[in-house]
Amino acid sequence: MAHIVIVGGGVAGLTAAYRLRRRQPEIRLTVVEQAPELGGKLRPATLADLPVEAGAEAFLSRDPTVPQLAAELGLQVVHPSGAPAAIALGGRLHPIPRGTLVGVPGDLAALAGLAAVTPEPATHGPLLGPGADISVGELVRARFGAEVVDRLVDPMLGGVYAGRADQLSLAATLPTLAAAARRCDTLVGAVRAALGGAGGPATGLAAGAGAPADPRPVFGTIVGGMTALVNALAKASGAELRLGLPVRELFRTPTGWRLVIGSTRSPEVVEADGVVLALPARPAARLLHEYSPAAANEIGVLDYASVALVSLAFPGIRMPEMSGFLVPASEGYATKAVTFIDRKWPHLAAPDLSLVRASLGRYGDERVLQRPDGELVDLVRSELASLLGHDLPVPVDAYVRRWGGALPQYTPGHLDRVRRARAALDGDPTISLAGAGYDGVGIPACVRSGTAAAEHLTLH
Repeated sequence: MAHIVIVGGGVAGLTAAYRLRRRQPEIRLTVVEQAPELGGKLRPATLADLPVEAGAEAFLSRDPTVPQLAAELGLQVVHPSGAPAAIALGGRLHPIPRGTLVGVPGDLAALAGLAAVTPEPATHGPLLGPGADISVGELVRARFGAEVVDRLVDPMLGGVYAGRADQLSLAATLPTLAAAARRCDTLVGAVRAALGGAGGPATGLAAGAGAPADPRPVFGTIVGGMTALVNALAKASGAELRLGLPVRELFRTPTGWRLVIGSTRSPEVVEADGVVLALPARPAARLLHEYSPAAANEIGVLDYASVALVSLAFPGIRMPEMSGFLVPASEGYATKAVTFIDRKWPHLAAPDLSLVRASLGRYGDERVLQRPDGELVDLVRSELASLLGHDLPVPVDAYVRRWGGALPQYTPGHLDRVRRARAALDGDPTISLAGAGYDGVGIPACVRSGTAAAEHLTLH
């Protein structure tokens, strides 16, 4: 009976374990996770005795990947209220314009009063050559000018990746727009073509301003919280769970793989017939360095951004009738995104309380994250009061969750680097890579990545 070890207990790793179990029920599976609990960036929290999310709160529901998986596992999907989102500009909250794709407009008139738009220069032929990749910011600045990037595109991408538009790969973060740019000679035309496709980008919140003609809810979550998905995958996989144990070394043997796990003082050797590496790219590169320096060198350059999520419960006030808002870096606030939890998710509403979650931390400017929890709570309360234009009471409860090195930064050429890394491993059907570091930060992308990793392995 084959023994497969999955290194990493996030959504990608647990999906790989689940798919392997479905494919071969008698297989032996072990999930090794360095953290003391499963879930990766899906973690529960409690705020004023109410269940909230300490990590990712939703998935792109127009992508059928997660709804189909939830149905397989007997889980129920619930959708947000449909309350609009806004963007903070010049001391006011403005509705995010319709007909934009992550802030990139398909209708320039929709940006009136929000950003100055330069006329598109004439182009002879497609905006992007076959196989070419540039940053999102480079493309949009060249076509529409700096304000569209700084006021709209940058905060929207920052809400997903904590990254900057001028450093993030168009092909990796907005694949539908990149594909359209290879056919269209204007960016307006490319956005309209991309919005006319099935569901827009596959990167979670990046679809926040999707096509207005599509009546389906953009987002969804799981009844019972996102950890219900984690627990259901773990249970259905039937895998042995080894938690709180780092994988320190990985060696190829004549018959399979040898993993050294646990502390340096009391290491344990685990033998396996196959391995799925479903952990962040840099630790995966360290494990691969001896076996495949080529693969390790390709994925080892991937950098990550750190963020902090600050959740507050305010008594006796009502927040605006919106799901939340984004804050451009150019506005001068540390807070980059705010969610009105009970407005967005009516099933989480509580009498006489307003639940708010704020995100802080931008790639390359993460000094604010060095502050103690109490200072972050005070900072968010103060900035939120300024952004809303009125004082806020002292919260009855607060919760701070820090995610160090949480969000991969896909620089231009990322997809080619991942392809080369996987090509370096393709001759060996006993090892595969999975996770957000390679295939996208959204939960659907992680589910697909875990599924593909499981399908790559040859079982005996």
